[in-house]
Amino acid sequence: MNSPVGSRLDVAWRNVCEGVSGIHVIDDFDTSMLPTRIGGTVKDFNPDDYLSPKDQRKTDPFVHYGLAASIDAITDSGLEITAENGHRIGVAMGSGIGGIQTIEENHKRMLEGGMRKVSPFFIPGSIINMTSGYVSITKHITGPNVSIVTACATSAHCIGFAGRCIEHGDADVMLAGGSEHATSPLAMGGFCSARAMSTRNDDPTRASRPWDIDRDGFVLSNGAGCIVLEELEHAKRRGARIYAELIGFGMSGDAYHITLPPADGDGARRAMEAAINDAGITPDDIDYLNAHGTSTPAGDAGEAVGIRRAFGDAADRLMVSSTKSTTGHLLGAAGVVESIFCIQAINEQVVPPTINLDNQDPACDLDCVPHTARDARVKTAISNSFGFGGTNSSLIFRAFD
Repeated sequence: MNSPVGSRLDVAWRNVCEGVSGIHVIDDFDTSMLPTRIGGTVKDFNPDDYLSPKDQRKTDPFVHYGLAASIDAITDSGLEITAENGHRIGVAMGSGIGGIQTIEENHKRMLEGGMRKVSPFFIPGSIINMTSGYVSITKHITGPNVSIVTACATSAHCIGFAGRCIEHGDADVMLAGGSEHATSPLAMGGFCSARAMSTRNDDPTRASRPWDIDRDGFVLSNGAGCIVLEELEHAKRRGARIYAELIGFGMSGDAYHITLPPADGDGARRAMEAAINDAGITPDDIDYLNAHGTSTPAGDAGEAVGIRRAFGDAADRLMVSSTKSTTGHLLGAAGVVESIFCIQAINEQVVPPTINLDNQDPACDLDCVPHTARDARVKTAISNSFGFGGTNSSLIFRAFD
């Protein structure tokens, strides 16, 4: 994975649990014209470790992040990809926005120098499915090769789809997740115009504050993550380390508004209930929920209501935190990074905190694990991801016995 809190899993997990924020003043370009000048960028990533300089010039940074996360996941899994098994392995890596930095750069070149200045690699270097394409080509993976795009639910949907590919016999192994590099002038300008982002520029590490009554918007971040999903008996035969089981996947649509969730959290409720039903469990069986929790006034309140409605009395016993308080919002990569944190919570028996929760909004009346990580029994965890257009996804992971 790659994230504002670290590009190695052990580093990222430690920082999230210790409440170390990855948010800072953006210094990649001049942000003085923007009301929001903060974000979460990836500081400890070297693309030279994964791509040649030539391939780096051909592709947007979101591809670099996604390819790197996928290669690291393959290495960690111990999976050997050969000519004989490549067709039984697939890739489902998406992005919410894709290569917007490359789009901006080539538009500028065309305005300043004409069409001849536009790179011939502009289109293939910026389209969203190119992460899956590069992973497939680089690792000779010839099974399913797809990219689902559902805004901030992208990588969660990719994981759920990948699991169903395995269930339906389309593959034995799937690489699934997403990547994003959206801290560009145009993308930040667009979110600023929508008044969606925090303007706490003088205090960046405290800007992302889910559930807090003083929250004023989300913080945009970059990064990527990839999970190796594998059919159980296939994994056992090769002696793979099994971190957890994916046991539930639920989806829904709000049919309400292009950016805002309904106040009654109905779409979120139905996605969670669908995942719980798919898993064949009850709300009482879930110990921890990693919330979408972006730090927007309407979003956090709607999700809290949806959780109450989906879990009923079990909501009072449920631990709920938003790791976006430390990482910011990775858009299309958020779901996979937060799924990885759910899996870590199961393996480490630690629930990461919601930092910056100084004055909890009464409308978000849940156990939001404020400030400090909590040692706790975590056998089953659910991760929520919701996107513009009213698209919702919930994933449930369980400890492997």
